[in-house]
Amino acid sequence: MNSSKVEDRLADFTRDRRVIVLSLMAVLIGAISALVADALVWLIAVITNLAFYQTLSSVFRSPEQHRLGLLVIVVPVLGGLVIGFTARYGSEKIRGHGIPEALEAILFGRSRMSPKIAVLKPLSSAVSIGTGGPFGAEGPIIMTGGAVGSLFAQMFHLSSAERKTLLVAGAAGGMSAIFASPVAAVLLAVELLLFEWRPRSFIPVAVAAAVAGALRVPLMGAGPIFPVTPHAALGGVGLLFAFAVGIAAGLASGLLTTLVYAFEDLFERLPIHWMWWPALGGLFVGIGGFFEPRVLGVGYDTIHGLLRGEIVGAALVGLLIGKSLVWSVALGSGTSGGVLAPLLIMGGALGAFESRFIPVGDAGLWAIISMAAMMGGTMRSPLTAMVFTLELTHDLNLLPGLLVGSIAAHALTVLLLRRSILTEKVARRGYHVTREYGVDPLTALRVEEVMDRDVPTVPATMKVSELSEGIARHDPRLTKRQGIPILDGEGLLVGIITRGDLLRALERGLDGDATVLEAGSGNLIVTYPDEVLQEAVVKMLRGDIGRLPVVDRQDPRRLVGYLGRAGVMAARVRQHEEEYVREQGLFPSTLKVGTLIKGSR
Repeated sequence: MNSSKVEDRLADFTRDRRVIVLSLMAVLIGAISALVADALVWLIAVITNLAFYQTLSSVFRSPEQHRLGLLVIVVPVLGGLVIGFTARYGSEKIRGHGIPEALEAILFGRSRMSPKIAVLKPLSSAVSIGTGGPFGAEGPIIMTGGAVGSLFAQMFHLSSAERKTLLVAGAAGGMSAIFASPVAAVLLAVELLLFEWRPRSFIPVAVAAAVAGALRVPLMGAGPIFPVTPHAALGGVGLLFAFAVGIAAGLASGLLTTLVYAFEDLFERLPIHWMWWPALGGLFVGIGGFFEPRVLGVGYDTIHGLLRGEIVGAALVGLLIGKSLVWSVALGSGTSGGVLAPLLIMGGALGAFESRFIPVGDAGLWAIISMAAMMGGTMRSPLTAMVFTLELTHDLNLLPGLLVGSIAAHALTVLLLRRSILTEKVARRGYHVTREYGVDPLTALRVEEVMDRDVPTVPATMKVSELSEGIARHDPRLTKRQGIPILDGEGLLVGIITRGDLLRALERGLDGDATVLEAGSGNLIVTYPDEVLQEAVVKMLRGDIGRLPVVDRQDPRRLVGYLGRAGVMAARVRQHEEEYVREQGLFPSTLKVGTLIKGSR
């Protein structure tokens, strides 16, 4: 075997020139995603103007400035009816946040999405948001961009993993274009969508996000979309308050997740078809919008107002409670819309309210930190939350505070809740998603680290009857392994015989003088000491065998070891021990941490 190929297997990352092909494809996918994002924003603006101002215009206006009076209650209901009919007679997959549906397609649908989704998801989301739905556009554009990437990938001869890469590239491109946040889009892909950390997927996704971010400038303008006056960096006291704000946001995240699925369960109990649920949710949205117009729509003006400290006093409490209830009911009704922008509003309102009790900083500063913490806690994506907030505001001085707040919220929700608001939806459909990424021990160990070096062997001249008698006598060297390597007169490997081979030989009535080489197999599948354990396991699976002779790479007939299932499991056992077996420390094992704490009081 070529020595360069051997060394390549032991590289830090797997290297595959297919990444170049995928990256070139990602350029086109990123461009298409940017165009789709621009079309979605245009459509939301047009529907908003028609629904609330009865004008045909693509200039975005917030629904909160409407003059409809009580008629505002009707607008979200009509939008809900359209969405219900579209889901019933178009595709049920347009219902929901968007990101859980993308997760489901990646993990359980071999990254295949239908053309219907690429068309109906943005249309239904534009109707939902344009008629006052309290949602963001990021979830729909992530699913729509993902559908674009998936459809593009299905046009070519690609593997499921490569389709996943292009699906996620489309999703990241869409988010990058909507929010002028290419770096956060890539991080969201890593934390939530890719389920791996490999150059083969990371590089194309980054390419798509960068292309979409670049095209956003001529299409929708440059970022940041929520510019603020930079704040002073937080000191030690400020970071302590950032931790407290993060804890509060984590508690709020848990409450919001519980509230959303409580309302979803409530809708499930209704004695009417789910097609009507979005209209009922729209009724609640309309009532909430009548009393507090700022809960309607995506709320970008509201977010910017919170960051500038323009919303104060009782208005903050009304916004926080009103947005939380309206959003939770609407989302629980199964309508179409995203979670990110609402989380920014609710987190910002909470932080601005808390600023009244914090002696450092202003309302805008704590709104920013609470926004990131709310997003990091609710979506369980703290790195994305930090960078996303930076890209939205360009307030780099707050990075330490964003780090502390986001991680505090993330830690609290991980301890309190089994699943996030996104994965809970997937779990309710009967799937399990794990968000933890770790190095597989099979890729971190080589065969020589777990192989059996004391290998029982038999000579090629041994009779089948002799081997059978030895096993019957429970000879430890013959019963230690299921397979026994066969050596010739020079001690070189020529075959292997298993107990199954022996039984088949006896059933066929082979002459007692038949040799083990005749009964066994000479067509060997072998592994090498320097081979990564994962590759050896793949050989076992492809060959439908449970053991491999380990031979010298330079002399493939020289036996140096034996790898069986026990050796493979040893790698797993080692990982388990490193994770859970606690070793003796400086203090005696009988001395508990609790004892130390009590003694220090």
